[in-house]
Amino acid sequence: MSETAYVPAPALTPGTGLIVGDVSGPAQIHGVHGTTGVTQWKALASGADLRGGWEAVEWACVPPGGVSGEHLHTRTEEVYFVLSGTGEIYLDGTAHPIGPGSLILTGLGTVHGLRNTGGTDLAWLVIEMRSPHFSAALAADGLTAPPSTPAKEEFPVRTARLHDLRAERSVSPSDVFTGPMRSISLRAVDPAATTELSADGCEHMVFVLSGTGWVENGTDTAELGPGTAVTLPLGARARIGADRGQILEFFHAEVAVAGREPAR
Repeated sequence: MSETAYVPAPALTPGTGLIVGDVSGPAQIHGVHGTTGVTQWKALASGADLRGGWEAVEWACVPPGGVSGEHLHTRTEEVYFVLSGTGEIYLDGTAHPIGPGSLILTGLGTVHGLRNTGGTDLAWLVIEMRSPHFSAALAADGLTAPPSTPAKEEFPVRTARLHDLRAERSVSPSDVFTGPMRSISLRAVDPAATTELSADGCEHMVFVLSGTGWVENGTDTAELGPGTAVTLPLGARARIGADRGQILEFFHAEVAVAGREPAR
């Protein structure tokens, strides 16, 4: 990031550290979910560092003709957001076309898998969330904080939704997920402008789709570009800025944290 592009922001009071990752240097995973071939994979954040019922934030990619095999989760709910390429998502055996901007919400017990039907790599963002029952079981063993929301279902119910996030811009997963995820959206910061995120009663995850910029928490500053992820643990604050001449567009997910709702 050049000095002429960078627009420094006013000071932000130092707070909790941010988790910053990117998609460089992914692992090569063979035979994902019982299939043949190679999947590129990178972990961007772990639930071990967060309070809101996250299991993991990940990036994955398969080449033309590649498959991520059909499978189901009985303890976690999953978000897929397609970043590039075209393909099909299989939901309980039915194929649906997907491309950049496709958002897939898979609830407990939903059988799902991906196939790359295009001529370029198919890449997608994954957010895996623990169900309230699973979080409660871990909390009982002293492994995590208590679940962020009470459970809606005692047993898995097959539910899935497919959205065009490019068209809708913002989606509530509450009709599919039993857990604490509040919202999923696409956001943009205009050139040389800034926006702030505060993890007060919630936690945030941002994944940059296009443009360049920066993020700072009052202590440190990190550069942002396509493929960069920033996760805000409970109590963190961050200012995100776009470079001059750049619109910074990003995917944004917000998750509630139990007992930490901000005062109204």
